[in-house]
Amino acid sequence: MRYKGKRVGVLMGGISKEREISLLTGEAIYKALLNLGYNVIKLDLKEDIVRSILEANIDVAFIALHGRFGEDGTVQSLLELLRIPYTGSSPLASAMSMNKIITKKILLYHKIPTPEFVSVDNTISIDQIIPQIPFSFPFVVKPSSEGSTIGVSKVYTEEELKKAIREAFSYDDQILIEKMIEGKEITVGILNGEPLPIIEIAPKSGFYDYRSKYTKGMTEYIIPPNIAPSSYEKASNYAFLTYKRMRLNGCARVDMMMDKKGEPFVLEINSMPGMTSTSLIPKAASYKGISFEDLVEKILNTASLKIKV
Repeated sequence: MRYKGKRVGVLMGGISKEREISLLTGEAIYKALLNLGYNVIKLDLKEDIVRSILEANIDVAFIALHGRFGEDGTVQSLLELLRIPYTGSSPLASAMSMNKIITKKILLYHKIPTPEFVSVDNTISIDQIIPQIPFSFPFVVKPSSEGSTIGVSKVYTEEELKKAIREAFSYDDQILIEKMIEGKEITVGILNGEPLPIIEIAPKSGFYDYRSKYTKGMTEYIIPPNIAPSSYEKASNYAFLTYKRMRLNGCARVDMMMDKKGEPFVLEINSMPGMTSTSLIPKAASYKGISFEDLVEKILNTASLKIKV
């Protein structure tokens, strides 16, 4: 109830490649807050973002933006300058989490398991990149700073690798080539520092890509996951450590692969998880007995300024 009576702005849409998903997330959050009796408005930050926020005269911002200019520390920095409390993580934590290469380097420093990888930029040719890869096929190729599996490819041959590198570079100047972990895909939501129930992700296509994520019926979500209790505990602990070491706040999600021996490897972090009808955080919260509206209110109550002056 911290912000009851305050003017809440749901920041949604934006200008990233994840705009359509952000609109769905924002609409769901807006309706939940409206049902809870909050004084809430929707702000589609499509253009002239600064003026839109200033003219809305909001007291607190619920960030429902995904991808660049919304999840990467950009809008968080703006809200800090305007001294408007907001949900989610600080500008620095948001920026670090959005960049998969920086994330993985921090994970390695803190001895949190993550798949082997190399990072390359677009100043060298594809033929120069391939000899730099110190591990064998299969690989996963990813843009450094995109979400929703945009530009991500699984590759098994050199020909597929070249095509995947070109695809990833069309989204980012820096890309990640990662050793593929073959096994179960799981995700662990963290709400206010507490791990939520783990979800096993089983896409019918075999690849949890954009279509599998956002098309109903394309993926099976298994709670609790079909993993050993020791693996469950290890994955939950790694998610909590990742959340802490990346200095995240509020609600976040840690995506992992579990190899055939039951060892979890952290892939990446989502500092503004989706809140659509197919989203993972609401599913995990529901399994724990937290309704969607209660989840939204819990996240809103974490809104604050992260930089002290």
